[in-house]
Amino acid sequence: MKLIIDCMGGDKSPGANVEGGLLALDRYEDLYLIFSGDEAAIKAEIDRLGGGRGRCEILHAPDVITGEDKPTDAIRLKRESSMMKGIKLLRESDDIGGIVSTGATGSLVAAATLRIGRLEGVFRPAFCPILPTMSGGIVGVCDSGANVDCLPLQLVQFGVMASAYMEKAFGIENPRVALLNIGTESEKGDDLRKEVYKRLSSLQGINFVGNMESRDLLSGKYDVVVCDGFSGNVLIKTTEGTALQLLKKIKTDIYSRTKYKIGALFMKKMFAEEKEFMNYQRYGGSVLLGTEKIIVKGHGASDKVAVAKCIEQARSMVGSNLNGVIAERIAAIPEDAQ
Repeated sequence: MKLIIDCMGGDKSPGANVEGGLLALDRYEDLYLIFSGDEAAIKAEIDRLGGGRGRCEILHAPDVITGEDKPTDAIRLKRESSMMKGIKLLRESDDIGGIVSTGATGSLVAAATLRIGRLEGVFRPAFCPILPTMSGGIVGVCDSGANVDCLPLQLVQFGVMASAYMEKAFGIENPRVALLNIGTESEKGDDLRKEVYKRLSSLQGINFVGNMESRDLLSGKYDVVVCDGFSGNVLIKTTEGTALQLLKKIKTDIYSRTKYKIGALFMKKMFAEEKEFMNYQRYGGSVLLGTEKIIVKGHGASDKVAVAKCIEQARSMVGSNLNGVIAERIAAIPEDAQ
């Protein structure tokens, strides 16, 4: 299985990207990686880490797309960048299944949509990041920022695509799909949410369980949350920010009194486990669902573990023929749900 790793543009590139790639090669014997980026820098990292396992190559791309570049300008002017050369190779090669990138989100979405293209029937691709739940499982949020303004059909398709993703990539049978809203009652929400609720309720082949309030995101009651990109982005960042600030508050309080410090010594392992539980690096990247090839967007600050997890995600999706399943299920949506 061949995948492309965009090795430039992340906060820890190219080191984390290359090392994460080599970790994945050690883990999966069927994997072959193409590292896209500055050849000298990538080769230096491979040599430093002990070679490329004989299952990798380098696609030389001297330029880098940054977060300051406008997506349209990046696509047009930075054709020699690691991202654009990787996307071009992915588009032209039937034997390459996908690309993993920790680079600029806007440029990646634009390049994937314009250069790779959408699956037949998909109105708009959508991001679906994964978060941990209190029950020890995971929940996917679709969309989380690719589509700020949405039509009812888009949200219906997000539910179908994300449901297939959770099933095929993570082995979750009959994923529970909820619609983000201001209340759980069916009549709650604006006109968009009311219309989407009606369409999802009547849709066969999807386990729609109703509305979800934002406070229940990590409850473990849901496997997929459907929302527009604006609401989804706010939901995820608020949740992550609250968790991080709470951990900081607990740490500050512990150091405020001697008896708290003594108690914390006995709970050190538990605190470490909780910190690891909320570490986004453990859960991989945000998948762009609905494109012709697999696209995984890792966090800009991804370390080697996070990059390896992103590669694992891409490998799982290619191996399970996720795009084929999504195309079939999108085609099966009846007209009255569109």
